[in-house]
Amino acid sequence: MTDTRLMPELRFSPAPAAGDRPAAARVNSLTDLVGNTPLIRLRRIAAHLPETVEVYAKAEWYNPSGSVKDRPALNIIRTAEADGRLTPDKVVLDSTSGNMGIAYATLAGALGYQVRLVIPENASPERFSILRALGASFTLSSPLEGSDGAIREARRLAAAEPERFFYANQYNNPANWQAHFHSTGPEIIAQTDGAVTHFVAGLGTSGTFTGVGRALKAYHPGIQLIAFQPNAPFHGLEGLKHMPTAIKPGIYDQALADENLAVSTEAAHLMTRRLAREEGLFVGISAGAAAVAALQVAETLTSGVVVTLFPDAGYKYVSERFWNA
Repeated sequence: MTDTRLMPELRFSPAPAAGDRPAAARVNSLTDLVGNTPLIRLRRIAAHLPETVEVYAKAEWYNPSGSVKDRPALNIIRTAEADGRLTPDKVVLDSTSGNMGIAYATLAGALGYQVRLVIPENASPERFSILRALGASFTLSSPLEGSDGAIREARRLAAAEPERFFYANQYNNPANWQAHFHSTGPEIIAQTDGAVTHFVAGLGTSGTFTGVGRALKAYHPGIQLIAFQPNAPFHGLEGLKHMPTAIKPGIYDQALADENLAVSTEAAHLMTRRLAREEGLFVGISAGAAAVAALQVAETLTSGVVVTLFPDAGYKYVSERFWNA
């Protein structure tokens, strides 16, 4: 468990009222567009709930590269620049299931860095096409080993050429969860006017759950934190880990969750289709899993504000056969 003496100070400011939202900004860098994503109420899939129970999702595909991973990717890069570990002559190296790699390729590329990635061979073909378009180089790892195989290969490359690579090491880098502590968590507090009662998020690197969870607990210890993960070692939920059988991330704080849920691939696929067809939200499979878990929590309540997070849109998954069901 992380030493709480290392916890940074929580910072947040109230969100603007709906009628006071500023016009789209003119920015000096793509990095200025990371964060401040909308919070969307889920109405049709939650229509069976009492009016006193509200369910919301953060629309993380509004980030520049199209996923929540822009937040940790940018913070990892900026932190490494500040402490001298990342210099212009070094290549950013990390393992990824896809989204983090695209975030690195987008943001590190915009900042002038080369990127080398290790990605499981069974990642969606759309992700490979995007990485090629962005000019990232990548190595394929065994599809049978999932994200763990990619981690092992990235570690091998980093150890073999330490002078060439900055190993970003997203699974063990505190800048990952700190990005969410300073951005995603405070945004949720502001966007709900402090009324959030439950937060639900999936476990991959665990950075989102850890960072947001610590921010919400610092704001109000009574806010309930619910983590979910795949219900089996072999699953189709890209980016998520079955923690009992996986390499546990160094940033994972097992004691943080008030409750843990398991979600099946089949339930996530069904919900992903429902979100598209009933809410008009074309999202990825992990977002479908998040909605499944959030509704499970909401269905136990008589009142409350349940917030989850939709990591990305559905464009990277259009080749998946489950859409045709």
